[in-house]
Amino acid sequence: MPGSEVHDETVLITGGAGFIGSHIADALTEHNDIRILDNFSTGSRENVPATATTIEGDIRDEKTLAAAMDGVDLVFHQAALVSVQQSVEQPEVSHAINVEATIEVLEHARKEDARVVAASSAAIYGEPQTVPVTESDPKTPTSPYGVDKLSLDHYLRLYHDLYDLETVALRYFNVYGPRQTAGDYSGVISIFKEQAMNGDPITVNGDGGQTRDFVHVDDIVHANLRAATTTHVGDAYNIGTGSSVTIQELAEAIRDVTNSASDIVHTDPRPGDIRHSCPDITKAREQLEYSPSVSLEDGLETLVQL
Repeated sequence: MPGSEVHDETVLITGGAGFIGSHIADALTEHNDIRILDNFSTGSRENVPATATTIEGDIRDEKTLAAAMDGVDLVFHQAALVSVQQSVEQPEVSHAINVEATIEVLEHARKEDARVVAASSAAIYGEPQTVPVTESDPKTPTSPYGVDKLSLDHYLRLYHDLYDLETVALRYFNVYGPRQTAGDYSGVISIFKEQAMNGDPITVNGDGGQTRDFVHVDDIVHANLRAATTTHVGDAYNIGTGSSVTIQELAEAIRDVTNSASDIVHTDPRPGDIRHSCPDITKAREQLEYSPSVSLEDGLETLVQL
């Protein structure tokens, strides 16, 4: 049963009404006391399991965070400002949410002796020198968001090394699945699906030769649950499928799975768009016993059936 390895714990999920956080909550709600901390700026109340305790508020608010963290055993830290474009426009806001609030989560976790599993990102690598990229490869983020997630990554390691806090950073690649909204970055699948199902042209930035590793949210949940119980703490792991497709191939696959007659059209390239991205997930396979199981074709089917 999903989540069965985590039992009888008080679990806080920051951003738990959001895309990924709510799926983690679903997997754990049967056998644990689940708390959701969310300000509902992007998350939905409909995503929250009925048995979960909801704490509505901003993760940057000290009193709200202290109440949410009181007595917890395990924290899945998913709350973030995830828009790369917004981080470029408002770097100070991105830093406050993605870095400063993370430090506060870690401080409270230290008081509670609670394990923290946190969402890092492929954005920390920037334009990889080689693919697939390993965890030890150079980090040259190209946005404030990427810098923020790299800081989060470092703080998790530091809190383990300095304070013996159990932490795990998961570097998500392009996550997709039910409940995802059509935004920038990984949301390209949601955008393509919407365009295909409406019969509108599917718009591909540039020539479509960019490659990405698209990982289904079910596999992301699996990685989080493995990170919640692993003995390999104080470390960071790439989380994807380990294989990539071109954006052109993705557009064609979505057109096929939706039985759409939409044309695929090409627009100007996005400024600063990374050409190739694919993780080496050997470390996660070996240390977390993480094993992605949802193929892109099957994952796209789950979206069409909604």
